Amino acid sequence: MFIDEAVIVVKAGRGGSGCVSMRREKYVPHGGPDGGDGGDGGSVYLHATAGVDTLLDMVGRHHWSAEDGNPGLGKKKAGRNGTDLTIRVPPGTLVYDNQTGLLLADMTPAGRSVCIAKGGRGGYGNFHFTTSTRQAPDFAQPGLPGETRELKFQLRLIADVGLIGKPNAGKSTLLSRLSAARPKIADYPFTTLVPQLGIAELDMERRLVVADIPGLIGGASDGAGLGLEFLRHIERTRILVHLLDILPLDGQSPFDAYQTIREELFHYSPKLAAKPEILVANKMDLTGAAEALADLRQAMPGRQIYAISAVAGTGLRPLLEALWVAAEKSPGGAAFVDQPIPIEPPPVETPAPTQTPWHAPLSSAASESHGSDESAPEAEDQALLDEIRAMQADDVRKGRFYRRGKK
Repeated sequence: MFIDEAVIVVKAGRGGSGCVSMRREKYVPHGGPDGGDGGDGGSVYLHATAGVDTLLDMVGRHHWSAEDGNPGLGKKKAGRNGTDLTIRVPPGTLVYDNQTGLLLADMTPAGRSVCIAKGGRGGYGNFHFTTSTRQAPDFAQPGLPGETRELKFQLRLIADVGLIGKPNAGKSTLLSRLSAARPKIADYPFTTLVPQLGIAELDMERRLVVADIPGLIGGASDGAGLGLEFLRHIERTRILVHLLDILPLDGQSPFDAYQTIREELFHYSPKLAAKPEILVANKMDLTGAAEALADLRQAMPGRQIYAISAVAGTGLRPLLEALWVAAEKSPGGAAFVDQPIPIEPPPVETPAPTQTPWHAPLSSAASESHGSDESAPEAEDQALLDEIRAMQADDVRKGRFYRRGKK
C-alpha cells in the first residue's frame, strides 16, 4: 500500500536520576558520598533508507519512544545510557513540526540520518556536590526529560522525469515501455491511483528515473478527479514530459487539453509550471493521427513535439535521447530547507508614552561634546535633580553609620 503522508509523536528518553549513596567499606573510615550519575536518555533519529518507498509503518504506529536512561549506582557507577531509536523513512521525505508547520528536515539523499528528538541528560550523583563545608550531601540531581515532538511526514518521490497529462493519455503504457515497471493499464480513466516509479536505461552508463502520477483534469485545483494531491511527487523532477492524447475520446483538441493541464499546474505551483517541459504526442498508430499532429503543431508554432506510439513502441529512442539531454542541462531537483526555521515572535506594538520621560542633565564636559545648542534644564527638572542628590547624600551618611556599627 502506498502511503505518502503520516503524523506521529516521537519522544526521546528521559535521563536517569543520580544516586545518593555513602561509601561503607571495612577499614575505610569516613568513606564519603559515592553516588554515580544517571545515564543519558536515548535520542530519536530519522534515517533515509534506500528500498523503503512508503510511510506505511508510520500509519500503524502513532507513538515512537526511545529508551530512558538507567539511574546511577553506588561506588560512583554511572547508569546505562538509553538505546537510541532509529526510524526508517523513504528518501525524499519532508519532516515538518505538526504544531508549528515548520520544515525540520529534508531526508535527501539516501543514507542521511537526522537527530529529530534529543534524549535528556542524566542527573549527577551526590559525590558531585561535596564541598569543604558540605561533606556528606544527601541529595542528587534528577534526570532531565527528553524532547517530544509531533511530526508530520510528507513523501516526495525523487525522479529525473515526471509524466503528466490527462487520464488515458498513455502515461502508464509509456512507463512500462521505458522501464521494467508494470503499472496497472486499462481502458478507463484514473487507472493509476498512486504514483509509480521506473528506471529507463539508455545504455549501461545512462539511466533516468521516471515518475508517473495519476491523470489531471480540468478543475483539479478545486478537487475534481483526484485533485492535485500527487503533484508534489514531481516537484523534485528535473523535467516534465507532457503526454498528449492526439485523438482523445472526449472530442477535446490536444491543444485545449494542453492548456487545461498547464492552468492546473500553475494554480498548484508556479515554480513547478516553470520547469523545463517536453511535449509528446501519443497514440500515433491511430487513423487520423498524422492530421491531428499537423493541427497541433500549427496551433503551437515553434514548439518541438515528439510523436510516439507507446503501444507499438515507435519513436521512443529519440524521446529518451531528448530526455537525457534535457536532464543534463537542467539542474537537480529542488532541494528543500534541511535546517529548523527559527520562529519569529510576532511584533509587539509599544504604546506611545503619554509624556516625555525625564533624563538627568549631562555634565558640562558632556554638554560641550554634544554641542552648545542644547537648552538648559527647566526649573522643575533642576528641583528634581537636587532632590535626588540629597537622597544620595543621605544614603552615604547612613552607609558610614552602618560600617561603624559593623566594626
